[in-house]
Amino acid sequence: MKPKSEKSIELYHIMTERGYPEEFCDVITRNLNTDFTAQRMLWYLSHYEYLPEGEIVDEMLAILSDRNAIMQKKELEKTNAAWNEFLQHGFEEED
Repeated sequence: MKPKSEKSIELYHIMTERGYPEEFCDVITRNLNTDFTAQRMLWYLSHYEYLPEGEIVDEMLAILSDRNAIMQKKELEKTNAAWNEFLQHGFEEED
């Protein structure tokens, strides 16, 4: 697993300051270890003073699901672009 990003570390500190157990905060930030995913959780938490741990886990899973859908969409777009390139130019013969 890649190291935590700057926003992920910020998320960890905010969660511990709000009284969540360190182990829980560590698990959340190990999964939300990019600036994109951690920022989404920071935004979510900014609307509440305290949430049950189960709701934070649900939001983490939703964020990860969205991220995976975005990554899959980008991969499909890349594959589609390669396919369109092939359809336009076919096999290119090398000299």
